[in-house]
Amino acid sequence: MREATIVIIGGGIAGVSCLESLAILAPDVKVILISASPVVKTVTNLKHLTKMLAHFDVKERDAQCLSDEYESVSVIIDEVVRIDHGIKSVYTKSGIEVNYEKLCICTGASPKVLSTNPRILTIRDTDSVRKFQKYASNSKKMVVVGNGGIATELVHEITGMEIVWAIKDKHISATFIDPGAAEFFQDRLKGTVEEQKDTVVKRMKYTVEGQEGSKGAALGPDWHTNVNLQGLLDSRQVTVEYSCHVVQIKDGDDTWPVYVELSNNKTVGCDFVVSAIGVHPNVNFLSNSEFDIAEDGGLKVNWKMETSQPDVYAAGDVCSTGWDLAPQWFQMRLWTQARQMGMYVAKSMCCSIRNEELLQDFCFELFTHVTTFFGMKVTLLGLFNGQTLDGKYEILLRVTKNKEYIKLILKDGRMQGAVLIGDTDIEEMCENLILNQLDLTVFGSELLNPDIDIDDYFD
Repeated sequence: MREATIVIIGGGIAGVSCLESLAILAPDVKVILISASPVVKTVTNLKHLTKMLAHFDVKERDAQCLSDEYESVSVIIDEVVRIDHGIKSVYTKSGIEVNYEKLCICTGASPKVLSTNPRILTIRDTDSVRKFQKYASNSKKMVVVGNGGIATELVHEITGMEIVWAIKDKHISATFIDPGAAEFFQDRLKGTVEEQKDTVVKRMKYTVEGQEGSKGAALGPDWHTNVNLQGLLDSRQVTVEYSCHVVQIKDGDDTWPVYVELSNNKTVGCDFVVSAIGVHPNVNFLSNSEFDIAEDGGLKVNWKMETSQPDVYAAGDVCSTGWDLAPQWFQMRLWTQARQMGMYVAKSMCCSIRNEELLQDFCFELFTHVTTFFGMKVTLLGLFNGQTLDGKYEILLRVTKNKEYIKLILKDGRMQGAVLIGDTDIEEMCENLILNQLDLTVFGSELLNPDIDIDDYFD
């Protein structure tokens, strides 16, 4: 039997961020990290673009390095199969029992899969990338199903192949951008724009426990950076099938190894399919543990990141927010929020142990995310697509073809969100205006006039 004051399950961004924060906040508190994978992900080269917006590199490390770096930390490489919150014990697949005072569940989420057909792939970990490379190098045609970050980057990066992109929405990348921004990206989707390759922004969406025995570290949209994504053809062609979903996956014949039947009455033959239709929280091992589960399948947590069971916390993709949210913040399962939640839950557990007052972290006041689509920097702030505003808002728009796309969301003269594509240099201004909720009525459309420096109003 092992024991520690705090036990963390999961070696992803949330779990490791929690551990590293605990090592700083409470270096004398004994911590055990249980990771299903021997490799964990740590944040490096953190760079703040504004007070709240940041990007960073994600580095793979041997999990045991954490115990070498922090004296109070021990690492167990094993899979958790059961939690008994009544006696505060965690049980692993190999039979190890670990007792805790505080438990933090950071098991992430796993990709949803269309079917068990062997020619349907998900881009999840190092092994799945190798499998993808093997298929791609011997293929002429693929179908990509899904409209989020992984699908968007995959369609952009693959060369030497015919690509059919099947999406449920009326425009591409709808998880993050509106129809106007989708139109802005059309030339890049078709490959008719010369792109600069030095604007990569690192990001990572991380999960731990997977399906079908896959326990490798999950990959974010930058998984393709050092991967050869070349098919058999000399050129690339992208066809987007809008407003449709997969009805059926059919076995192949002498022409194509697999067929995809779509709801628009089209059937597409191809060499293989990539399923990128979202994720589901990894809570299977909690099936008999009496935790409150949210509608989206995540562990419901309160503003202290506490689950429904005493002294059990959760952070990252595995959890679902169950508190009254700030007006300009909402949950998305992104590396950004996994890191923020991991750091915050460490503070929450420390305050509980010491009987200190906890103040909610400021990061939950404003949604922020920075990423790269089609080779361009994309910054999302606040209610960037008018989420929760019921269509009752106005839009200020400035577009310079193939250079920048700026969309500001205003309600009652106050900024609620922004989509900034390209090197706009107005991230901090927008962040301030959303947080301060200043009445911008006096500016009107001049707010986007490049000759007016709104920053002067904050001096």
